[in-house]
Amino acid sequence: MRNHAYIFLLALGFACLGCSKSYQPPAPQSLKPVPVVQPVNFTPADADAAYTAFNKYFYNPTAKLYYNATDKSGIGAIWTQAIYWDLAMDVYERKKSDAQMQMITDIYAGGANQYDNYNWNNTTTWFIYDDMMWWVTAMARANQLTGNAAYLQNSIAGFNRVWNGSYDPVNGGMFWDFQHSGKNACINYPTVIAAVRLYQITKDTTYLAKAKSVYAWAKANLFNTNGQVADHKIGNNPPGYENYTYNQGTAIGAAVMLYKITNDASYLADARLAADYTKNNMCVDGILPAEGDFNEQGVLKAIFAQYIMMLINDGGQQQYLSWIQQNVNTAWTNRDKARDLTYRNYAVACPTGVIQSYEASSALTFMQICPPSQ
Repeated sequence: MRNHAYIFLLALGFACLGCSKSYQPPAPQSLKPVPVVQPVNFTPADADAAYTAFNKYFYNPTAKLYYNATDKSGIGAIWTQAIYWDLAMDVYERKKSDAQMQMITDIYAGGANQYDNYNWNNTTTWFIYDDMMWWVTAMARANQLTGNAAYLQNSIAGFNRVWNGSYDPVNGGMFWDFQHSGKNACINYPTVIAAVRLYQITKDTTYLAKAKSVYAWAKANLFNTNGQVADHKIGNNPPGYENYTYNQGTAIGAAVMLYKITNDASYLADARLAADYTKNNMCVDGILPAEGDFNEQGVLKAIFAQYIMMLINDGGQQQYLSWIQQNVNTAWTNRDKARDLTYRNYAVACPTGVIQSYEASSALTFMQICPPSQ
């Protein structure tokens, strides 16, 4: 599926994250641990500065999309642009500025130009189901935020395309790829999120039924009793339990959204389990893992950010807030202070050379949606 994509080795019965794009980045610089210091508390002004810097070094105002790295050697991966569009919406919700609303409009236009006007049937542009679904759920959110009917129409069309091609009507769950080689968390939980948003907008109960159905399959097949989310399920093989923050995050988001609609406390309990597992089993000294060794995995924590904050805010689970603030403050303390860019590994100094937009995006996203420490 691209850098973040899973290359299924069916004979061995597992999947892994691989690399398929032509762009060959320079080798990442060695990282020097920073001295142990008390992290500074970021401020709203810092959140502004971080977003300004991200756009300065990564945004292509002609393409209206983001570069893959500070060397501006190419446009970033198709699915990550949807994550950056979500980021633009986060900034708008924080600032409510006309300029930021224009940014939302521009990124959508850039995607339309780059991706065949969101022609979901173009199997060259769209070559994996979850690439589509990241955009589908972002479009639904954009409609909720702006009321723009085009966003909703494309979200519905994209959802239908994915559902008709990906859903398994016999055994349930969503296949991640066109070849139906396996069912992954990265398509199942985002499908729940998109379906809930479309239900919220349209009040069409078939979306809610689909959300519940896919969630039930995912819980039975991808969700451990300790809160760990499996990356994939291939045929009758056991789930592939690999720790990725975006899988933890989308599972949390799907559960919180269903809880808010149904008032079924079991969904909220699932979300807490997933958050607890992430905090207690995936962190070192409370700091989230440094995913993305110069590949698209660097964007994973930007996805996690959206949904852990949803658990804190919409789910009323304030016990996680200080943990998230610790991560943001540590990442901002260790930023490249000359460029105000943050790094995927929050616990070390940000490299001063070429870094990717993917790895620079997650702490930035947290800064837009997490309140500063008092």
